[in-house]
Amino acid sequence: MTTERRPVREALLDAAAEILTRDGYRGLRMRDVAEAAGVSRQTVYNEFGDKWGLAQAVVMRHNDRYLDGIDRVLSEHADLYSAVAAAVVYTIETAADDPINKTVLTGADGDELLPLLTTQAEPLLFTARTRIIDHATAQWPDLDPVALTEMADVAIRLTMSHMMLPHEPPERVGHLIARLVTRYLAPATGTRDARGS
Repeated sequence: MTTERRPVREALLDAAAEILTRDGYRGLRMRDVAEAAGVSRQTVYNEFGDKWGLAQAVVMRHNDRYLDGIDRVLSEHADLYSAVAAAVVYTIETAADDPINKTVLTGADGDELLPLLTTQAEPLLFTARTRIIDHATAQWPDLDPVALTEMADVAIRLTMSHMMLPHEPPERVGHLIARLVTRYLAPATGTRDARGS
């Protein structure tokens, strides 16, 4: 992507995110996005293909920004148990108050966007898994890479499940997933989770 195109793409995504959270997926129109960004409607189609591609790009960019927050939360904790627990709590609490997440999960048109977090969530899962594995490998280099890859996928999917269907307090879910992660990875590191269990 050229440096000239990036500001246009960002402006389009900003406009689309605002319209999406205000009017829902059915209210998202390419011409409105183009007008808000000061470009032609054809520019929007050239950049994203169609309305679904535009909505997916909004969610993907939002996910990247959220993962920046996860990186920050993980970096604030030296031990793996505390880091995982804090990251899970951050995810669930952030999702609960997030307008784009609410639009996808509970908005009037949520059924149309829900596949972005369920049946068509692989791009989000791949990005999240890659980012978290890269961070964990750098912060805890003794972790077994195969076990880490397996557990990262499980932890992400469990966290997403609790994010979409909240049942327990975020802190309790955070400790549950942190215990699963540290117990699974402990044989590779020789460590025990923060609760000594």
